[in-house]
Amino acid sequence: MNPAPLIFFILLMALLEAPIFLVIAGLSLTCLFAQSGDWLALQTVIIEMNRLASMPVLVALPLFTLTGVLLTETGAPRRVLRLVDALVGWLPGGLAMAAVAACTCFTALTGASGVTIVAIGALLYPMLRQRRYPETFSLGLLTTAGSLGLLFPPSLPVILYGLVAQVEITRLFRAALVPGLLLMGVMALYAFAVRWRQTGRGQKPSPSISSERPSVFQALKEGVWEWPIAILVFAGIFGGWVTIAEVAALVLAYVLVVECWILKEIHPLQQLPGIMVEAAKLAGAIMLILAMALGFTGYLVDARIPDKILAVLTGLTANRYLFLAGLNGFLLAAGCIMDIFSAIVIIVPIMVPVALSYGIDPLHLGVIFLVNMEIGYSTPPVGINLFIASLRFNRPITLLYKASVPYLILLLLVLMAVTYLPGLSGWL
Repeated sequence: MNPAPLIFFILLMALLEAPIFLVIAGLSLTCLFAQSGDWLALQTVIIEMNRLASMPVLVALPLFTLTGVLLTETGAPRRVLRLVDALVGWLPGGLAMAAVAACTCFTALTGASGVTIVAIGALLYPMLRQRRYPETFSLGLLTTAGSLGLLFPPSLPVILYGLVAQVEITRLFRAALVPGLLLMGVMALYAFAVRWRQTGRGQKPSPSISSERPSVFQALKEGVWEWPIAILVFAGIFGGWVTIAEVAALVLAYVLVVECWILKEIHPLQQLPGIMVEAAKLAGAIMLILAMALGFTGYLVDARIPDKILAVLTGLTANRYLFLAGLNGFLLAAGCIMDIFSAIVIIVPIMVPVALSYGIDPLHLGVIFLVNMEIGYSTPPVGINLFIASLRFNRPITLLYKASVPYLILLLLVLMAVTYLPGLSGWL
């Protein structure tokens, strides 16, 4: 069976905005059947779905989803926005810079960028739009910033990479620190430039959230019930007392009590059931996408695609710099179609000995791998963050493609610097 016409049809349906999980499922099933010619091969999708069910982050995803939907229905976004307004409202692009930092921190804690878009993006997007940031700018910022934290402690992907590649994890975190800060800095500078140009050399186009910008103390006082959420997340994870799933449950319980019975911004009988249904639909759609994506990963493993591509790369050139260029292209493609944990387990054992033969430092290689995976999450046409953002913000996937392009160009420039200036990862 020649799968090309069917794959072309499926991709065409994606451009016509067919349901995303159906597109990914169609690709997975078509490739698996074309490989074996036997419908029994489709059980790979079921096996991968079962593996998804055993992932610890799966429990956290629906809990954080419900928390995010709950908070968006309250005055929490406005209160957080007033604090940001008090802290950095005077600076062009200040709110966007704060959004980059918030997404980075949350992704570092959870190790999953999709959770960040669901839980944090839902709060930040209405804030950015309220302050008249362009829609494409806001969507692109939150979609791409959702994966930046994968380089910072206590990022699970860094820990897993260190274990698989047999490099010292603390040294890998130190090697990733400067490239991670550089990625954040480039996005922050872009936000500053866009806002400066939009506002006519720094003249603010929209008023403050209130008639007068609040003091920091006043804003902190107004949001006194929101700040324990951050404390629960940071203390729970960094303290090592609870897992990410338990943190998600604690945060959800706290938000329910505060919003339903203390602040009374959500009516537990009239509003809460509808919010729970909305959160369940969103979390279910995301889990379907992830399950189908893992099924496609199963096809790649069975067909030994990573092995073949790396073999081609090594056969093309003996030049280390050309090899690194080809490796970046391969890893970006892998980051689009594979979750980072699968990519580490499948690709790293093959990649490391090949890279060592070219004289590439193992720590430098680890940073290159992780940066590529970060960017791949938001790379069209099948970067998983694009689909999650499309669902969360209820926007067409084609709009997310357009919104992500400026950020991808910036991140790719940083990737080139990280690749060919090994001192960036070796500085610390």
